[in-house]
Amino acid sequence: MSSSSRKKPARRRRSSDVELSDDFNIGSSLRYTFRFMYQSLQSLLEPHDISIGTFYFLITLWKGDGLTQRELAERVGIMGPGTVEQLRRMEKRGLIKRTPSVTDRRKIHVFLTPKGRKLKNELLPLARKSNAIALLGFSPAETRMLRQYLARIRANMSAAKADNKAAARMDASFE
Repeated sequence: MSSSSRKKPARRRRSSDVELSDDFNIGSSLRYTFRFMYQSLQSLLEPHDISIGTFYFLITLWKGDGLTQRELAERVGIMGPGTVEQLRRMEKRGLIKRTPSVTDRRKIHVFLTPKGRKLKNELLPLARKSNAIALLGFSPAETRMLRQYLARIRANMSAAKADNKAAARMDASFE
């Protein structure tokens, strides 16, 4: 009998094995949902030669022009060399202008150019369209509830990150 035809003994299940049911892992659900939304928006932005990364920076600057690179990175949620590289590409395309701070030489402020400002009227309707697709069949009340639930999840995760003791208590409650 060849080694490939031998059956491996079934693995005995231990009581410590954790079952991962679909309702257990909210993170996976959020990740898959994010992936679909990301792909939807990217396909709408593609004809305008705008990446999702560029779009996130533009949205943040449309809300508050003249932020420092650090403030902008924190609001977008990207740190380190990724921010610098993204801003370099945006500046090269004429979407932003980086200007040293007059009060602190270490800081660089980021300003939209007229070309960057003009994109707002072209790109925001695309983001609204992507959101509308995602929320098809949801009532306004359901949409509000979804936003509230997601905000609570973000707040919970932020608090847990800031307070490792809370995360340890959460771990203990699942044992």
